[in-house]
Amino acid sequence: MTSHRPTPVTGSGIDENDGDGVVVAPFEPGEQDAALSRIAPAEVLERWRAADRSAHAPRIVAVPGNDGTDWTAAALVTARPETAYLKIVDAVGDVPAAVEAVVAYARGRGLAQVKWEGWTASTETAAAAGFTELSRPLGRAGEWGQAREEGEGQEERQAREEEGEGEPLAGPDTGHVLWLTEAPPSAPPPYYGQTTHFTCGAVTALVARAHAGALSRAEFDRQAELTLWREATNFPACEPVGLGVAVRRNWPSSPVTIHLDTDRPVLLDHLQENEREWRAVLQRASRADADRLGVPIDPGHLTIETIRGALERRDHVLLLISLAAMQGFEVPHWVACHGTVPGAIVIEDPWSNPKTGDTWVDAHLLPVPDESLDGMSRVGEEGVRGAVVMGRG
Repeated sequence: MTSHRPTPVTGSGIDENDGDGVVVAPFEPGEQDAALSRIAPAEVLERWRAADRSAHAPRIVAVPGNDGTDWTAAALVTARPETAYLKIVDAVGDVPAAVEAVVAYARGRGLAQVKWEGWTASTETAAAAGFTELSRPLGRAGEWGQAREEGEGQEERQAREEEGEGEPLAGPDTGHVLWLTEAPPSAPPPYYGQTTHFTCGAVTALVARAHAGALSRAEFDRQAELTLWREATNFPACEPVGLGVAVRRNWPSSPVTIHLDTDRPVLLDHLQENEREWRAVLQRASRADADRLGVPIDPGHLTIETIRGALERRDHVLLLISLAAMQGFEVPHWVACHGTVPGAIVIEDPWSNPKTGDTWVDAHLLPVPDESLDGMSRVGEEGVRGAVVMGRG
């Protein structure tokens, strides 16, 4: 079981650094084509330019040749803000040299992890560099997404978009990870990307059950996602008490504690008064349900130290956060905390943003520094903290 040690882990850690002859510079589409085109295939450069990665501080980490001019190796690296990892999108040229330079750069920044998207990285190449292959995510486009796209017409697609339903999970088929600190002690959970804009709470609960070995990969599908959401929703969001009650009803043997440091209705700041009123009634009904079922609601402020303690007991913490820091917009969102490493908590985020180059590889096994997670999990105008702690049972 990993103990909490005060090893400093900074935010995304991407900064200028030219030590050991390695070039680290902001990625500017078009400006570095002359240097990159000598070693990077055209389709790789096209992928690098296809998304607006500016929110994730894209950098080129390059290794100059012996004459100090032309690059012999390079990698495009990015990371979500306020996190403790670095992601290689692709490595080109002398790939082992490029990856070695990225890993050294990440170590120098005190980061916990390096990931590598599997667009061009083979399992053998990644393993030779010390990386472990990530399990392929559940719910890929070959399942619900592809079937839906093949069978729907324009009117069905428009209706789906109006309902806020998401797109099939985007990103590479494979990915790889290298931990630069102690790895979390337990095997990783499967990754599942939410299939709507509002089912994140349900997905995090299912992730916790799957990680605990109580839900098979075959059972973890879109029907399970939408069924649990329907039981937990406050239309359309899942608030902490409703989510905790739904978890208890579905899995009575799993110990559940709800943490919510306010007795007022939550996640209603963005709504007009007439829309708030009836949702507040439902939230009061959820509190009554929790009382009848014997699900405790702890009104104290849940600390990061308490979250760490729960994770080190191998419980799971479904944590309500704001996406403002990691994605740039103020939206309440559920993530599943399932492990710890020195200085950071490891989460599963069921949502990614392909428009910014953000994929499931970013969202899976995502280390977030303690201080960053503390800030993210103060939600709404009042900075409320809400969580559901699920014991293994």
